[in-house]
Amino acid sequence: MVIKNVNLETVCGITSKLPQNERLEVAFAGKSNVGKSSLINALMNRKSLARTSSQPGKTQTINFYNINGELYFVDLPGYGYARANESVKAQWGKMIENYLYRSRKLRAVFLLIDIRHKPSDNDRNMYDWIVNHGFHPIVIATKLDKINRSQTAKQIRLIRETLQVRPGTVLIPFSAQTKQGRDEIYDILDSLLEQEGEHESIG
Repeated sequence: MVIKNVNLETVCGITSKLPQNERLEVAFAGKSNVGKSSLINALMNRKSLARTSSQPGKTQTINFYNINGELYFVDLPGYGYARANESVKAQWGKMIENYLYRSRKLRAVFLLIDIRHKPSDNDRNMYDWIVNHGFHPIVIATKLDKINRSQTAKQIRLIRETLQVRPGTVLIPFSAQTKQGRDEIYDILDSLLEQEGEHESIG
């Protein structure tokens, strides 16, 4: 995949109506400070279109990025931010669930997990939540450059075991610094676009 054109097309807050897009959508979910904006920027070949922040919990909207006029990257609010009050957390959760349930064009959900740490209860709940909405999450183990290479296999095994991932689940170690893992994600996106094209031609 070669990304040439990127446009932040729609920003949805808690009371916003979700767009009825005609192109396929892939969503990115992860707890606050997991490196979600850095991943999206790396995929889009942009330094700061997806806003990164030193303050976790900054993303409080669902952001739709139009990619090449072919598909949408959907940046979901970060979850598990400890300093957010319970009513705000509940609203974010409702936003995410509403999107997962209502989107007609969502074809894949990327779940980001920090490779340095054992997945949290929030991570496990999000994994199960995505599965219960009928998707097979693609797990992205972020911040790969922050650990020694010798630790990688052990940490990936810890993620798989803690999340109790389903057999065949794709897990991609990723570094926003070195871009390791980006080509594997591009391959998945290319495959989704190809499947969507075949589906449309049949339909």
